[in-house]
Amino acid sequence: MDVTPQLIDQLAHLSRLYFTDEEKASVQQDLQKMVAFVEQLNEVDTTGVEPLLHMGGAVNVLREDEVVQTITREEALSNAPGANDQYFSVPTVIKK
Repeated sequence: MDVTPQLIDQLAHLSRLYFTDEEKASVQQDLQKMVAFVEQLNEVDTTGVEPLLHMGGAVNVLREDEVVQTITREEALSNAPGANDQYFSVPTVIKK
């Protein structure tokens, strides 16, 4: 794949960047090097190689969810500036 000045202009437009002519030449060279590096991967024989989902063998170990009471209703309402015996009292936000 060739990195052309038109491709650089299109990428600059999509990314909302502005390049001077010198910067465009530098970006074009850098992108061409990147593309050439990635194209080298096509030369690697990957027959019989299983695709990887993750680089390491680590598995995400999740614990089971357990419902536990950490604070009682009375404890929660005790610090509220306004509350009745069951709910927080808040100012009216939506007026009818």
